[in-house]
Amino acid sequence: MSSLPTKQDILDWISENPTLTSKRDIAKAFGIKGAARIDLKRVLKELESEGHLEKRKKTYRDPDRLPPVSVLQVKAPDDNGDLYAQPLEWHGEGVEPVVLLIPRNTDPALGEGDRILARLQVVHEEDHNYEARLIRRIGNSPQKVVGIFRKGAEGGRIMPIDKGSDKEWTVAPDATGGAQEGELVEAEQASPRNTRMGLPKARIVMRLGDPTAPRAVSLIAIHQHGIPDDFPAEVVAEADRMKPAGLKGRTDLRELPLVTIDPSDARDHDDAVFAEPDEDPNNEGGFVIWVAIADVAYYVRPGSQLDHEARKRGNSSYFPDRVVPMLPDRLSGDLCSLHEGVPRACIVARIRIDADGNKLGQKFHRALMRSPASLTYQQVQAAMDGEPDDKTGPLLEPVIKPLYDAYAALKAARGRRQPLDLDLPERRIVLDEDGTVKSVDFTDRLDAHKLIEEFMVLANVAAADTLIAKDVPLLFRVHEEPPQDKLESLRDTAEVAGLTLPKGQVLKTAHLNKLLHDAAGKEDAELINIATLRSMTQAYYSPKNFGHFGLALQNYAHFTSPIRRYADLIVHRALITAHHWSDDGLSEMDVEKLEATGNQISDTERRSMLAERDTTDRYLAAYLSDRVGAEFTGRISGIAKFGVFVKLDETGADGLVPISTLGREFFHFDRDSGTLMGADSGRIIALGQRARVKLIEAAPVTGGIAFEMLEIEDDKIPAGGRPSRGKGRGKGGPPRKPGTSPRRKPAQAKRKDAKTKRKVTRQKRSKI
Repeated sequence: MSSLPTKQDILDWISENPTLTSKRDIAKAFGIKGAARIDLKRVLKELESEGHLEKRKKTYRDPDRLPPVSVLQVKAPDDNGDLYAQPLEWHGEGVEPVVLLIPRNTDPALGEGDRILARLQVVHEEDHNYEARLIRRIGNSPQKVVGIFRKGAEGGRIMPIDKGSDKEWTVAPDATGGAQEGELVEAEQASPRNTRMGLPKARIVMRLGDPTAPRAVSLIAIHQHGIPDDFPAEVVAEADRMKPAGLKGRTDLRELPLVTIDPSDARDHDDAVFAEPDEDPNNEGGFVIWVAIADVAYYVRPGSQLDHEARKRGNSSYFPDRVVPMLPDRLSGDLCSLHEGVPRACIVARIRIDADGNKLGQKFHRALMRSPASLTYQQVQAAMDGEPDDKTGPLLEPVIKPLYDAYAALKAARGRRQPLDLDLPERRIVLDEDGTVKSVDFTDRLDAHKLIEEFMVLANVAAADTLIAKDVPLLFRVHEEPPQDKLESLRDTAEVAGLTLPKGQVLKTAHLNKLLHDAAGKEDAELINIATLRSMTQAYYSPKNFGHFGLALQNYAHFTSPIRRYADLIVHRALITAHHWSDDGLSEMDVEKLEATGNQISDTERRSMLAERDTTDRYLAAYLSDRVGAEFTGRISGIAKFGVFVKLDETGADGLVPISTLGREFFHFDRDSGTLMGADSGRIIALGQRARVKLIEAAPVTGGIAFEMLEIEDDKIPAGGRPSRGKGRGKGGPPRKPGTSPRRKPAQAKRKDAKTKRKVTRQKRSKI
């Protein structure tokens, strides 16, 4: 603006934008620059003196000062990746000063809760009063524990629910937080964890309720892994003030029949698709594919409270009974969900492919769409299989069949590209209304699933290609090739199965697919599948493009799910910047902190995966808890020096057979071959062998499952724990029971190892 806003203009702006009320925000909103900022400062002071405004944050005018060398506690990184710290030696009466940490390249990495000694310098900045330089770290963040509280005469104890921990924590009488006997609680460390005198002390910070309640299962994982599940009030308020986007500045695609295709229990609809034959005479047999994605960037602006919270969460986390969303429901379940019959803002990729499925080019639009139908995978597949319903019937010829025709072309291109072909079924926990486990199913992979998957991959490639061509920074989805040590382990496994994985050439997914194809239909098929899966590296986000090995793609970025992944939101902002659509694209800070953002959201993704896995383990333990003593069949899925893991055929649940209970002999663990060998019998226990077990324990709170081994490869295992050393061994031991393996020398046992039949049960698909 050329002139200063009136006082009423400023008051109206602050009323409508309560999260953007600093002098810098107001100046930006009204286009005030240079010397005019002095006049703005004068007007704001007048409004303050008149009682219209109250300055809630003091800056350099605070009369109280922190000591030049001070103890600080590090806070969580903000949305820009900056680290601030709380001054622990602040005793002033005013508002606590804000301290920004200025790290050196040689400083150690600091995390939330770390206590440090730092040298402070007073500064006169808008958003902080001090800048701190690290002298040394003097303490780490308090360790958190989730467990069951047991009352005692002097406070009580916490029994951790982590199946990997048996260490109790003591709680002082004044640190129980009102927790009741048997209640699930979250606590933090109140004394050094490695104390030499007695048990470590804890302070209860949250009561979580009845640990046996069915819906406590996912709650345990959420708190155990530190996933934020409540939105701050200011974030919810900011989302609630949002209004639907209009047509201004957008392409009108409301008449294009873009349909959503999702699971029947989908909580949001962030993508819609449509395909039609390409009318270009030079592309005979080709298609135009439209992929529309909710325009989350319109609502979540850089630097806003919503943006800060979304970056901190990184992604949504999905559990059988709930979702912990990245965005408040006003956005994730409403304004950014492409509901049927409702105009919705979107960013659309219009992609042309030829008859062989090769991508010819793409163009992106910021648009307004209105989906004619929200469909499920099962609905769409049934329609194609000759059983349309009232909803899919009218859409079969104009919408659904062209989608499948375009998919057929993309499928042919996929076959030539040869992405890693690990099409293993996913386990699905089905709950009753009260939250108890009704069944454990393996979901079918329909062509409708694969169709959407191929369309999304195509759109992600189109986004990456466009941003590379326009030289705009972005976050790539990176999946590097397997390291050599894991490849050697895979080769060893393949050789034992009589198969080969070529050496001396650049590894391609086609080589791995040939191995999987050669194993198909044989006893070792599932063993080879899981060994291949375990050889893969973890995918991550980075501003540097190292390609996607698993998908056999050089340029790949996540574009299709900005409701539930912050990486996709960054890509959307990059597209906005690349096309000059508006001013809500990448901010300078987005670009500056791109690598830090990639690291942050890669970590939150791994956190969610671990929490989801732990939740599944606990639900499976709950499902099996009333079947203790029952016998099950399965396959050996893991071997360690402390025991054998068996995965059940029926549910896919994993349980441990402790080595101390494995028959009546000692077993030696061979780390190189990953096997156990009986000291007396020479019996070899190896990955993939068939097993019959008896369930002896299923603990829903920890997710722990324990078995007793009954048979391996139809060979009975002697009952009872192993004998003490010197008894029952060699010639002086008990006679071999019928059906057990004869004693063998180690060399004979190793030769038998190469002939052992193996096969591993179904595993969940890798997230690559």
